[in-house]
Amino acid sequence: MHKNRALVLVPPPPLRFTLNEWHLNNRHRYRCSEAQQKLAEQLLSESQRVCDLTSERARDNKEETDHRLKEKLEDIEFRKKELLRIRKEVLLESDVLSIYKERIMDALGSVRRNGLVICEKCLVMREHRLGIDLVLDAIGKELLKECEVIKGAESLLERTLEQTQEQIRRLKATLYYMDHDLEDKENNLRIDRHNLTLRESSLNLSIYHGTSRLDPSTIELNEWEMQTNQNINAASKEVNSARQMRCYIDTIIRQVIDDLNDQKNSTDEAFRYRIEETKEAKMKLELQHSEIMRQASDMAQNIESIKQSIMQKECYLALAHTRLGNRCQRPGLELTRDLVEIQLVKEVHDLREVVANLQETMFNAEASLRYLLKTQMQIEEDINVKTNTLKIDEVDCMTLRQSLDYHAY
Repeated sequence: MHKNRALVLVPPPPLRFTLNEWHLNNRHRYRCSEAQQKLAEQLLSESQRVCDLTSERARDNKEETDHRLKEKLEDIEFRKKELLRIRKEVLLESDVLSIYKERIMDALGSVRRNGLVICEKCLVMREHRLGIDLVLDAIGKELLKECEVIKGAESLLERTLEQTQEQIRRLKATLYYMDHDLEDKENNLRIDRHNLTLRESSLNLSIYHGTSRLDPSTIELNEWEMQTNQNINAASKEVNSARQMRCYIDTIIRQVIDDLNDQKNSTDEAFRYRIEETKEAKMKLELQHSEIMRQASDMAQNIESIKQSIMQKECYLALAHTRLGNRCQRPGLELTRDLVEIQLVKEVHDLREVVANLQETMFNAEASLRYLLKTQMQIEEDINVKTNTLKIDEVDCMTLRQSLDYHAY
C-alpha cells in the first residue's frame, strides 16, 4: 500500500524570529522614517534658498549686463569720435596732395635725358681691356652706379608722380575702411541702445529653442579693439606719409641735380685714381722687365760657365779612368792595391760627385733661365695690357666724359 501511494511535498515550517530581532526591526524603521523626514525638511529649506539665490543672481546678471552695455556704448562712441577726427585729417591731406600732384606734373617736363649714352659707351669701351686688367674696378663700379643714378634721375619725377598717386589712392582706401568701420559702429550703437532699453517685463521677448548657437560671435574683444586701432593707426600713418611726400616733392629737383653731379665727380675721381695706379703699375713692370732681362743674360752666361767647368772635370775624370786602366795591365804581384790605386779610385769618386753637383746646378740654372724668360714674356704682355688700358681710360673715356654737363633746368 505504501508503495502505491504518491509522494506529497510538505512545505517547510515558517521562519521564527526572536523577540530581540522584532525590537531591532522596529527601531530600524523608526530611524529610517526620522532620517527621511529630516532630509525632506533640509530639501525644503535648500529649495527656498536656491530660489532666492537664483533670483538675486538673475538680477545681478541683468544689472551687470546693463553696465557692460553702457560701457560698450561709451567705448563705441569714443572710438567713433576718434575715427571722425582722423577722417577729417585724411580728407584734408588728400586734397592738399592732389594740389602737389599737379605741381609734379607741371615740373615733369623740366628734366631731360643727360649722360646715359656716354656712360654706356665708356662701359663698352672698357670691355676691350685685355687680360688681368679686365676687372670690375672702382671705375666700373662707379660707371654702373652712375648709369643707375642717371636712369633714376630720368624717371624720378615719374616715379614720384606714381608714388603721389598711390598715396592719394591709399588715403582714399583708408577713408573707405574708416567709413565702413563707422557704419558698423553706428549699427552696433543702434542695436545696443535698443538692448539697453529692454526689460524682463518688455513685450515681444522670446526664448530661443533652436539647435544652433545663440552666440555666433567668433571675434574676440581684443580683435575688435585691434581692428579699430589699426584703422586709426593706418590713417595716421597715411597722413604722416602724405606730409612727408609733400616735403619730398619740394626738394626733389634739386636733389636730382646734386646726385648727378656728385656721382659724376666720384666717377671722374675714380678714373683719375685708376689711371695713376695703372701708370705706376706699368712703370714698375717696365723696371722689372729691365731687371729680368739683365738677370736672364747673367743666367745664360752662368750656364755656359758651368758647362765649361763640367767639361774640365770630365777631362780630369777621363785621365783618372785612363790611369786606372793602364795600371790594370800590371803583371803578377805588381797588381796590388797600393796608395796610388786608392788615390785614383778616390779621385774618380770625387770627380763623379763634382760632375753630378755641377750638372744639378746647371739643370737648376737652365730651369731658372726658362722661368726668367717666361716671366719676361708675361711682363711684356702685362705692359701691353696696361698700355691698352691707359689708352681706353685716359684717352677715350676721359675725352668722352668732358662733354658731360648737369645743371638745373
